[in-house]
Amino acid sequence: MKTKLITTGLAALILAGCTPAYDPVTGSQQVNRTAVGAGLGAAAGALAGLVYADAKDLNSRDQRNAILIGAGIGALGGGGVGLYMDQQEAELRQQLANTGVSVTRNGDQITLNLPSNVTFAVDADQVVEGFKPALNSVALVMRKYNQTLLDVKGHTDSTGSDAYNLDLSIRRALSVANYLSQVGQIDGRRFAVAGFGESQPIASNDTEQGRAANRRVEIQISPLRQG
Repeated sequence: MKTKLITTGLAALILAGCTPAYDPVTGSQQVNRTAVGAGLGAAAGALAGLVYADAKDLNSRDQRNAILIGAGIGALGGGGVGLYMDQQEAELRQQLANTGVSVTRNGDQITLNLPSNVTFAVDADQVVEGFKPALNSVALVMRKYNQTLLDVKGHTDSTGSDAYNLDLSIRRALSVANYLSQVGQIDGRRFAVAGFGESQPIASNDTEQGRAANRRVEIQISPLRQG
């Protein structure tokens, strides 16, 4: 299954499909790909400056680094990286205790796992009201620790067609990114949003428990590094 990635290039928010997408570096207009058009249109709102790219670009953060550093946001370097991420991790763990969101650390990266059973209604892409306080807490921490890049990744189980699952995963990831950006007034240029559909399971799809684990949105938080 082909992954669809969306990177955000402007801080302003618009309704999906209301204006064209533009490359955040060149300013040139981008053509919206049909495969993700329905997903964007169904979202409540979309971050402006959407750019569609291949999956490999999700791991390349050089462009966002350059844009944010050029905008005057200080980059991290040396021993300050670890300390900065330690402090952010501690605050996230405190804020997200007993919310159903897990916080894991791998080197200098922090990953938040948002299970769909607490984040979305069945077959829906809008964050449920009961989960918004948890996302509000995430937004506050992300706004405070603004020297980070945010990759929001949607995943599904294997129920349904590949195309449907990919579309749903994009819409859910975009919904989370939109909510965080609006509530926290977070610079949209920090975000990349990707949908993986059913292609990256973390458990077996042969059981309901496994399928529930696979239905998730992950937020990967990485330091904004000096070149």
